[in-house]
This record gives sequence, C-alpha cells and structure tokens, in this order.
Amino acid sequence: MSGQHSKEIRSKVTSDGTIEISIATAEKPVPAEDEVLIKVEAAPINPSDLGLLLSFAADLDTINVSGTGDETVTSMRIHPRLMGAMKPRLDQSLPVGNEGAGVIEDAGEKAKELIGKTVGLAGGAMYSQYRCVPAANCLVMDEGISAAEAASSFVNPLTALAFIETMRMENHTAIVHTAAASNLGQMLVKICKDDDVPLVNIVRKPEQAALLKDLGAEHICDTSDPDFMDSLVGALVATGATLGFDATGGGNGGELPSQILSAMEVAANKVAKEYSRYGSDTYKQVYIYGGLDPSPTILKRAYGMSWGLGGWLLTPMIGKIGMEKFQQMRARVAAEITSTFASSYAAEISLEEMLQPDIIKAYAKQATGEKYLVNPNK
Repeated sequence: MSGQHSKEIRSKVTSDGTIEISIATAEKPVPAEDEVLIKVEAAPINPSDLGLLLSFAADLDTINVSGTGDETVTSMRIHPRLMGAMKPRLDQSLPVGNEGAGVIEDAGEKAKELIGKTVGLAGGAMYSQYRCVPAANCLVMDEGISAAEAASSFVNPLTALAFIETMRMENHTAIVHTAAASNLGQMLVKICKDDDVPLVNIVRKPEQAALLKDLGAEHICDTSDPDFMDSLVGALVATGATLGFDATGGGNGGELPSQILSAMEVAANKVAKEYSRYGSDTYKQVYIYGGLDPSPTILKRAYGMSWGLGGWLLTPMIGKIGMEKFQQMRARVAAEITSTFASSYAAEISLEEMLQPDIIKAYAKQATGEKYLVNPNK
C-alpha cells in the first residue's frame, strides 16, 4: 500500500441477512485550512461501537472468515427476528469507531501549530489509519501523553462527568450507577470522591465489589448477594440518592431498573412524615444509557406515582449542558487523563486481528476488564 492510502474497518448488513466486516482502502485525506490529519494509533472498542460493528443482532456461532490480510472478510448471520431493525442500513458499507487518539501528521494553514501533537477525539470512523477532522474537534494532550493513554478521552469520561451535570440540573444530590465496575464506573467513583457526590455502586460479582472498594467506593451493592435489596435500600437511605443511571437496560433478570425505583421508594418512605395512598412525593428517576443486557426491561410498579424511567444519551445532554461547561469538562479530562480518567485494556489489536473469530467473541462479551484497543497502524 502506498503512503497515499488509508485502511479502515467497514461493517455492512446485506439484504440476505448477513453482516460482513472487512478492511477497505480509501484515499488518504488531505486537510482543509482549518483541519488536521491524524495518524490514528489507538481506538477503543466500546459497547456503543459494537452496535454498528456487530449490530447486536449477529449470531456469533455462525462466524465465517474468507481471505487473508487486507482481503479478509468476516461474516455472520443476523438473527432473523432482528432483521427488521437493520433495514435502514442494508447494503451500506459503514466506517466504524466512535473515538480514538493519534498524532497530528499534517494540518491546514490555520492549524499548523498542532502538527506533532497527540490528540484525542470522537470523530467517528476511528478504526482508520488516518482521519481528517476540524482542529476544533481535537482534545490536545499534554507533552508525554501517549495515544493509548488518550484513546478513551471522550465516551466514558464525558459520560461520567455528564451524569454529575444531569444530577445538578435536575436537582438531585446523589447517584446510583449500575455495571459500576466498568471502566466508566471506575471513573465515576473517582469523580464522585473528588467532588463529594454520594454514589451508590451496583455490581454483580464479589470481585467487582472488591475492585471498587480498593478505589475508595463507600456504597457497593452486589446483585448476587441474597440481601441485595436490603443493602440497596440502606445505601439509598444513607445517600439520599433519587437518580439512577443504568448501563444494562435489563439486568438482574430484567428487573434492575425497577428494583432501583422500588428501593428508592422504600428509602423515601422511611423518612416520610405521613402516609399517602399514591406513594411518596419524592421524585425518583432512572435513566437507561446502555444495553449490556438484551433481555426485556420489566417494571413491577411498587414505587408510587412520582417516578420516571427514560433513555439517556451523551450528545443531547451536551447540548443541554452548554458549550462553556462542555469545554470545562474537556479540559478536566485532558488534565486528568492518566489519573481520574485512565483506562486499561486487555490487548492491543490490529485491523486484521479485529476480524478474527476468537478476538471478535472476546470483545463482544463486553466483560469487565477485557476492553480491547485497536491500533490501525499496527
């Protein structure tokens, strides 16, 4: 391949019910006057990336690989009952990768001073050897920060910070978070500790609870514990948390969001001054921001009439937060990228390795502590 081309990962759902992942070769982009050309050296595989890469509808037991090297094509069957949701993207070859980092190799006339800088960004199509983006989109790192350290500088850090801003904007004073041992969850523990925000962490294994305890988390509730609900109510009474963020969409047999609301109601009634047939007048809110558990979300309404369950996405929330606060958040991420917002990875893989069956099955598990980092130039 000449130096004038760039390889990238593409994902396509075909009309016959197959998803194909391949390596495409495109022209190496040339930056306009306010753009920079980034040699991408690190891009994480986040759960949000899997929604496009594998569609969440792929049957991983049907993986088939043809070709080798840059000609590798990995295909999987789509579960037939889920094909309806794939119609908007049928037969389109789509680039993948929400965020990443690299070194600016070239720049337009208005951004020449950035050449040589390591930057993080959420530019889309980040499983590419080269990306050309507006200079303003880049988060410039301090000298000595590597691309691997800067790779996860957007999705998880800004989501965690935006949880805090949501809490403040909606007049809550504490937070409940599920899948709390995740990379994002660990960041949230550190943020809340630094900012004196009470946090209730929900995990599903004792070893995850131990991990968070080592980070300094105070309130940890394990869904595998027979006394989980009592533990959760106790943590809610102690913190006064009335806002939850759920990464599972289901969890604990599909009932986790409902269990959080129920426990919030029990906690509220413990301090209520009088009985109401409509439940407590304390407003309780749970936001689902992920889909780690594909099972249905089951609501067993035992939490009165003052509650809400909804979806939450980072990009719309940034619009509500406003550009000034958003820039402050970005600056904090850059300043604390090796501490509060540090990320760890199970392995660094190449574009070709992304297409190998065993590696696909590993990163598709979305297991705690097993996030993969893609180096398109490996």
